[in-house]
Amino acid sequence: MILTARRAERLRAIADEINHSAKREDAALWLAGDAAQAETAEAVVALAMERFGRVDVLVNNAGLGRYSALVDTTAEEYDELMDANVRSGFVFSKAVVPQMIAQEAGTIVFISSVAGLAGAPNEAVYCASKFAQVGMAQALDAELRKHGIKVQAICPGGMKTEFAIGHGRDAETVSHSLMMNPAEVAETVVFACGLQANVRIPSMTVRHMG
Repeated sequence: MILTARRAERLRAIADEINHSAKREDAALWLAGDAAQAETAEAVVALAMERFGRVDVLVNNAGLGRYSALVDTTAEEYDELMDANVRSGFVFSKAVVPQMIAQEAGTIVFISSVAGLAGAPNEAVYCASKFAQVGMAQALDAELRKHGIKVQAICPGGMKTEFAIGHGRDAETVSHSLMMNPAEVAETVVFACGLQANVRIPSMTVRHMG
């Protein structure tokens, strides 16, 4: 497993936790970088090939949340959202697809959102980015299925993370909500990636009981 994000200290901590659980020192490797940049994607794929010799699963999970009225959203904030939520999935998918075609197998997962299925007030740009992820997943599913590659979009509802805290959400409201814990959604991702070769889930919505 290769982990990537911008904050090296968090990557190191997660990798250490995974390696401790797996009782192996190299079950998880990490490489810090901006997921929206092609050089980061290429470096991560190169590391995966060097360590494992193949790439079986890509989870496009980089993302940014910012909720505000359209008139209060700057062009710079628009670019920031689109880079984090859409460009990252593009550059990583582009980097990994040639290897998956060569091995005639692979799974690409886009972690989108219920905001990619229905628009909501004060979320115009965020929803646009999440709709784009769903559209990209659907198009790649049609393009790559002939190569034995599965592409799917998982659309969770609210989750108890630091996502969008200070940018439309506050920590107290999130902590006292019925939003899902990350582990609950992670189980769904693992399930979707573990299906038999002839079965795929093009899209899946995951909601909390609230």
